[in-house]
Amino acid sequence: MNPPPSAVLPAQADTAGRTRFWLIALALLAPFALYFSTARSIVDIWNSSETFAHGYAILPICLWLIWRRRDNFAAYPPTPYWPALWLLAAAGAAWLLARMGEVQVVQQYAMVAMLPLIALAVLGRRLAGSLAFPLLFVLFAVPFGEIFIAPLISFTADFTVRAVQLSGIPVLRNGTRFDLPSGSWSVVEACSGVRYLISSITIGCLYAYLTYRSTARRLLFVATAVVVPVIANGLRAYMIVMIGHLSSMQLATGVDHLVYGWLFFGLVMFLMFWIGNYWREDQDTAPAQAAQAGATAPAPARGGAAAITVAVVATIALWPAFALYNDRASYNPKPVQLDQVAIGWAPAPAFSDWTPFYMTPDTSFSRAYQPQAGAPVALKVLYYRNQTKNKALISSLNRVTGYEDVWNEVSSTLRSESAGAQPLALRESVVHGPAGSLLVWHWMWIDGRTVTNNYVGKLRQAEARLLLRGDDGAQVFLAAPFSDKPEQARASLRAFLAQNGGAITAALAAAHGN
Repeated sequence: MNPPPSAVLPAQADTAGRTRFWLIALALLAPFALYFSTARSIVDIWNSSETFAHGYAILPICLWLIWRRRDNFAAYPPTPYWPALWLLAAAGAAWLLARMGEVQVVQQYAMVAMLPLIALAVLGRRLAGSLAFPLLFVLFAVPFGEIFIAPLISFTADFTVRAVQLSGIPVLRNGTRFDLPSGSWSVVEACSGVRYLISSITIGCLYAYLTYRSTARRLLFVATAVVVPVIANGLRAYMIVMIGHLSSMQLATGVDHLVYGWLFFGLVMFLMFWIGNYWREDQDTAPAQAAQAGATAPAPARGGAAAITVAVVATIALWPAFALYNDRASYNPKPVQLDQVAIGWAPAPAFSDWTPFYMTPDTSFSRAYQPQAGAPVALKVLYYRNQTKNKALISSLNRVTGYEDVWNEVSSTLRSESAGAQPLALRESVVHGPAGSLLVWHWMWIDGRTVTNNYVGKLRQAEARLLLRGDDGAQVFLAAPFSDKPEQARASLRAFLAQNGGAITAALAAAHGN
């Protein structure tokens, strides 16, 4: 006896629905397996940095936001959207390029961006579009923000010093450090306010999505969430300095320093959300629109889910496969041999203990030289090969001076000089320390070309890796002491470079060829 057709059709539909669900789940989980090292690097940063510990909450929030819109799945049945494969391929290419240049944050963004793009491919434009914010909110899981530390430190120092001066207190400033009659202060990474900024932007975007319906109000609140923590951090730093000054450095100089800061930030955030609540828009038209659309929604095409899943997995698997091949083909097992640079000046005793705050290189070269007349010059070369995130020529952690170093970089500008007959773009930094001041010229050497811009340098590294020429690179420093004005030091650096620039380049090229 056969079952009636009315019983067979729902059973078939239920089976097809479960099959489609598992295919979609497979497509969405594929990046975590194929790009496991990138996913692990994200979690490692969550674990090691309190600034990005909120990353653990992002995916659960995304799932909760999607659950709130679960009626949309009935209104807009999943339908494959094949053009999304081109966007997935672009994300994969971006990941590969970043992998070749060891730009970790771009690798992470490219990998995480694949999740909403896969959703677009397997769910279709209408369904994915109705879930746009929940899908895109996953991008906040990427630990991004260290690039803002230096400008935030500079702004906080400017704001604090100016506010203290307006309070009638004399201030002697040296870079991001300044002295008051009551004691000394320094704006370091923990004072930059980057944690406040990242937290405010993340919470602000979520609050704007849940509270407002008009795009204008959402954008206005997000803009407020960007500006307010920056200004608030300046006020926080000023408040802490004043508490320390008025208490003769008895308060706000230890753990209470951080406590005051977070209490103040919490108060500012509360006021921002409290004020923003006055313009809330409670009415949500999305469910009604979804229900109306559901009445005329087409049924999903049979067999499409399996085909798009296979295409998605194949598209995103191509790039890590090529990266694995490239790693083996471009790896250079030979140790770096940086021979003595044939400098035409007489050797001289070291005149400074300044050392660049860089990741440990494969090999280095450091000597001081004395001209017949003028200031002595120190040459320092740091050479890197087979670079990783913990041994990289270009990194946000690499600086002319460390944040807590006794030496302090107070200015940095671009210059155009010449090394023999060849033009040379370089960066000039002024460094102050306990033993005096230094004028430092520095540039990068990557794949036979000189570079001063980190972004250009990363592109050069990626190009060399893609062409199987390895990732060798070096940082070159020239330093000369000066007292009041740097003209004499600059003249010595220029003379040294004119006479010995070719020898430096030849030594680097020889090391690369080893």
